[in-house]
Amino acid sequence: MKALLFTCLLGLWLMAASARRFNDEARLRPGSLPNGYISEYLKSRRARRALPAADAPDATPAPGESDGGADLPTCLLCVCLSGSVYCEEVSPDMTTVPLLPKETAYLYARFNKIKKIGRNDFGDTVTLKRIDLTGNLISEIDDAAFSKLTLLEELSLAENKLIKLPALPAKLTSFNANHNLLKTRGVKANAFKKLTKLANLYLANNQLEAVPFIPESVRILHLQDNNITEVNTDTFCKSDNSYYLRLSLSEVRMDGNPVVLSKYPDSFTCMKVLPVGQYR
Repeated sequence: MKALLFTCLLGLWLMAASARRFNDEARLRPGSLPNGYISEYLKSRRARRALPAADAPDATPAPGESDGGADLPTCLLCVCLSGSVYCEEVSPDMTTVPLLPKETAYLYARFNKIKKIGRNDFGDTVTLKRIDLTGNLISEIDDAAFSKLTLLEELSLAENKLIKLPALPAKLTSFNANHNLLKTRGVKANAFKKLTKLANLYLANNQLEAVPFIPESVRILHLQDNNITEVNTDTFCKSDNSYYLRLSLSEVRMDGNPVVLSKYPDSFTCMKVLPVGQYR
């Protein structure tokens, strides 16, 4: 009896399995689905693969937007350390004076692509004592750019494209404008007159035709490789005072100029050293 019951149950199970296999085959048998169903299904799958994912972010910046690098805070682009800011060869290119932290005393922004210094670029950083902008592309400086920097002692604008000098702070002790495009008309007659503490003045490798007014305090003067053609008795000395001595001026370079210094012997009688330059 048990054997008969087992045989009946096995038969029913086999019949059910056969029916399921028949239905699965019917799904794939030609003619069992509406015409074109499979081809349309495949097309729709290809189309879905060609579309971007709905949640995929678009990495392309919108028109007028930047990648944000130039807008990073100064102390992420540069090194800020104890009142000093070092911004040398910054990437992405630095084309303007960076916004400085308050109480910055020393700025080194050398070898960048700064092109212009505006009136307010340093206006809020009155604590500055030294600015080094060597090796940029500066061709224009607002005449009042340094007017609020009453503590500034050292300023380097060397290796730029300047054709004229702005007004300079009165407390400067060192000024470097070597390797620019300065001509005499771009340097005001009184450009250095009020700089009574100026000790080092570097104006080499420019296009100056004459020696500018040199303050009494200057010790080192570099004027080599300009277009200076003559000097006179008032250039370094005082024609109306034969007893005048200029003892502070210890180094004067005028080599690389057209002027023949030996033609002007009375121009150096007040000096303790003769200028380096052409004498014959």
